[in-house]
Amino acid sequence: MGHHGQCQHRSTREPGEVIVSSSTASAAPHSTEEINLIHAVPVRHWGRWASAVIVVILAVMMANGLITNENFHWDIVFATLFKPQIFQAIGWTLLLTVLSMVLGITLAVSLAIMRRSENPVLRWVSMAYIWFFRGTPVYTQLIFWGLIGVLYPRLSLGIPFGPEFFEFRTYDVFTAGVAAILGLGLNEAAYLSEIVRSGLNSVDAGQEEAARALGMSPRKILSRIIIPQAMRVIVPPTGNETISMLKTTSLVTAVPFTLELTRVTNDLGSASLLQIPYLVVAAIWYLVITSILMYGQSHLERYYGKGSNERTVRLSRRAAARQRTSRQAAINAANTTPATNSAEWTP
Repeated sequence: MGHHGQCQHRSTREPGEVIVSSSTASAAPHSTEEINLIHAVPVRHWGRWASAVIVVILAVMMANGLITNENFHWDIVFATLFKPQIFQAIGWTLLLTVLSMVLGITLAVSLAIMRRSENPVLRWVSMAYIWFFRGTPVYTQLIFWGLIGVLYPRLSLGIPFGPEFFEFRTYDVFTAGVAAILGLGLNEAAYLSEIVRSGLNSVDAGQEEAARALGMSPRKILSRIIIPQAMRVIVPPTGNETISMLKTTSLVTAVPFTLELTRVTNDLGSASLLQIPYLVVAAIWYLVITSILMYGQSHLERYYGKGSNERTVRLSRRAAARQRTSRQAAINAANTTPATNSAEWTP
């Protein structure tokens, strides 16, 4: 009977009815008592303060050594920093960087797709290209590009092993600038292709299978499904390669290309017999350009990292507190939780 009565009692409960448990009911009269809040004391990070003090002391010592050392010739540095000749060299350096990266990225995407192809010929061609350009130093490659006119004084276009339509001198086409861009871009493509291939492989295979089930073509799958999702993996190392390319342009003196920043500052230093201040000028401008590129890279990472589980930006304590407060306010405004403590009720 007891069990039957208990079942009958549960069957008469109406939908949405809330039953107050005995423990809750007994505790209800005491709900008006004051609640003693815990006084939370933040953790003291003494190690952080100690390391910060050490870093500040070392930074002050380094700054003092740089400023008070007369061998840096800061008067020459500031007089040379904004010369038109330096700005022209910066322009050539940026032009080499941009054109070489455009060429490298274009070839890298093609090589990465060839590596993923089912055609063994395309796979082996891609692997052979990567093997060759990754296996030889970029400085050596640039020297060969500078000597291409010695290896092949004249080039011609026509039918292979047949008649030639016209010919031209090699150095009329492969000037120092063209040779520098080709040398840097072709070498960079070998490294970027592995980055692109890793990004493409990071996309789950189910995405491609689902797109095929919807009847999408392989080209559309690659351009609309695979590559947009792979950009989150591709962008950070590509930004690093761009910054590295900016500094690798200093090697184009092997071609020889004499208009970029490092070569111009070296020539100025050789003419004045004071190398150090002009090297400082080059270092300052490289740091400025690198800082701008790093800032743009961080924004690209944040843009393509939307929706990922990894946090690309660390919030400060105040920003994190504001974020928590706004989230709690949104939860309260949705009226999806009871106004009182839900632990007091047993549904």
